[in-house]
Amino acid sequence: MRKTMIAFFSAALLLGTLTFMSCSKETPKELPVPVDPGKPVEPGKPTPKPDDVFPAQTVGITNKKMDNQQGNITDYVLYIPDGYNEKKNYRWPVVISLHGVGEIGNDVNVVKRVGLPRVVAGKEFVMVAPQCLRNWWNIATLQILYKEILAKYHVDSSRVYLTGLSMGGMTTWDWSVAYPDQFAAIVPISGMGDVNKACNLKAVPVWAFHNADDPTVDVKGSRNMVAALKACGGNVQYTENATGGHNAWDKAYANPALYTWMLQQHK
Repeated sequence: MRKTMIAFFSAALLLGTLTFMSCSKETPKELPVPVDPGKPVEPGKPTPKPDDVFPAQTVGITNKKMDNQQGNITDYVLYIPDGYNEKKNYRWPVVISLHGVGEIGNDVNVVKRVGLPRVVAGKEFVMVAPQCLRNWWNIATLQILYKEILAKYHVDSSRVYLTGLSMGGMTTWDWSVAYPDQFAAIVPISGMGDVNKACNLKAVPVWAFHNADDPTVDVKGSRNMVAALKACGGNVQYTENATGGHNAWDKAYANPALYTWMLQQHK
């Protein structure tokens, strides 16, 4: 009987030793690496995502130069809203604003005096208003600017809006029909476009503005584009004033409903 008990305890001891050795070889599960080394992450908790890192910007309106200066754009007006530097996890909507013939040149300050840049203070979005140095807006150069904006500023690529007046209104149509996937909505003012390409914008919300008595760009420029979009089921609305001449932009940009509508649009 004694020999039997000794054999039993010896077998149990051997089994326990083997079990301990087997368990001791298991690789411990790695815990998430904390963002702040001074604050360990609890087991089972997801690793905190660090804030997006973008350089702080001067709030308000400033003049900027393109990093990649090609074509006929070197400078632009930048508007940064209050809270931009504090809201680390918020990507801001951004509006690209294109001026008309009267602002062509090499003094970017004239861009601030017309259209959206003149009334942008207090708005809840980033605004980039480039200056065309000569001739006409060049879409290839605008594409360079577009990519720079997305890379350089803390903005939301699904909420990029395009607007422009006169020459800028025409280019708003032209640029967006060429690259409709880039814009969450467009606001062409006192412009005209290629009706044969209008259906490229079928999925892009549009709010167009024009004055019926415009002596510079015939009102048919907007009417025809709006009609073409409606014919192919586009999401378009149109505001036409009976009077006002060529300048339909002051009234358009003074309308709070425009910004409410625009900022509701997402790609």
